[in-house]
Amino acid sequence: MAWLRIALAQIDLTVGDIDGNVALIRQWTARARDAGAHIVAFPEMTVTGYPIEDLVYRRAFVDASRRAIDTLAVESGDMAVIVGYLDVDEGARNAAALLHQGEVKARYYKHFLPNYGVFDEQRYFRPGLTVPVIRVHGVDVAITICEDLWQNGGPVAAAGHSGADLVVVINGSPYEQAKSDFRRDLVARRAAEGGATMAYVNMWGGQDELVFDGDSMIIDPAGRLLARAPMFADALVVHDLDLAPADRRDIDEPTAGISIERITLSTDLLDLPEVPLQGGICTPLDEFAEVWSAVVAGTRDYVRKNGFSSVVLGLSGGIDSALVATVARDALGADAVHVVAMPSPHSSTHSVDDAEELARRQGLHFTIVPIASMVESFHDALKDLGGITGLSAENLQARVRGMTLMTLSNQHGHLVLTTGNKSELATGFSTLYGDSA
Repeated sequence: MAWLRIALAQIDLTVGDIDGNVALIRQWTARARDAGAHIVAFPEMTVTGYPIEDLVYRRAFVDASRRAIDTLAVESGDMAVIVGYLDVDEGARNAAALLHQGEVKARYYKHFLPNYGVFDEQRYFRPGLTVPVIRVHGVDVAITICEDLWQNGGPVAAAGHSGADLVVVINGSPYEQAKSDFRRDLVARRAAEGGATMAYVNMWGGQDELVFDGDSMIIDPAGRLLARAPMFADALVVHDLDLAPADRRDIDEPTAGISIERITLSTDLLDLPEVPLQGGICTPLDEFAEVWSAVVAGTRDYVRKNGFSSVVLGLSGGIDSALVATVARDALGADAVHVVAMPSPHSSTHSVDDAEELARRQGLHFTIVPIASMVESFHDALKDLGGITGLSAENLQARVRGMTLMTLSNQHGHLVLTTGNKSELATGFSTLYGDSA
């Protein structure tokens, strides 16, 4: 048998921030090197963030991604570093590069381009047709990207047919409720199909309307879970794998039109340590903690990645705004959350008291801005035009509150959070320029 120490770097990336993402790659590569890893793998499109959408059409952005890979290659040293990035080769490519000893030793282009749900990759990318199989310390290691894992008889099967004993899959797989169990079963099926250990690394964090959950894992061909990262958290999973030495027959027949490209980095076999390093197995979150973590992660990263450091919201004393305030507190910390009670003549005393009590318990910045005089000034200003009655009068309070929050946002740089619930969203029960601001 042979031995490899693999590290999976589960990190939170930002679309478009190539410098920031490269800094994270350097930081986590150094951690993997300090842990003695032979291979470290990063998520899909690590350099650019994911999904990049129309940034793919900016040639300067593509060039910056490629330069970053060249720079990282120079810094790679003796450890094999697998990084996702944006490339161009007869069209834009969703790509992975294997960096080693100062060079890009292998490139992999994603074969299957998802075009459903939140994905529109067939618009942006050209598919690949080759699977690189890299010999590392005498073990054959294949690389694939995300959607390629979900295809029966695809690149994973081709890697297995080639004799690869380890398949590294880099991913940008968005969160869906209860997806973690389904994902684990899928990885186990592909491990059995390919007859290879599967090392699955996924990004985490929010990007616009998407949230990624991490949940990186390693599963052997028998379906045994060897290591698993936590959900919604940075993690470096470092695990020692006891693998079969490469089959020297080098089977090169194509599988379903997929060709194999062989690269050798090192042929020396390593002996498994007396005490192998275990990556640990984190228990997935329960259904409520999972959803809460997803909402908190999405809120935090939407605020942070759009350049804000604080938020403001209307706190009415009701459950909807209380929930949003609590999400914001967990996402950003109490000092970054500003809540405003905006009572009108129709507001009960206890609603303001409840809002103030929640803010006190959570340590939020609390302000009371009565809106009765502002509402009345609108009525006075428009009375000669027939006045404000009916639906217009009903919507006025919500619009005054929305205007107040947006003014505080403009003045102090807070991002406004709305407090409507999903039922209201589904039925259109909100006021334009008011609680929908």
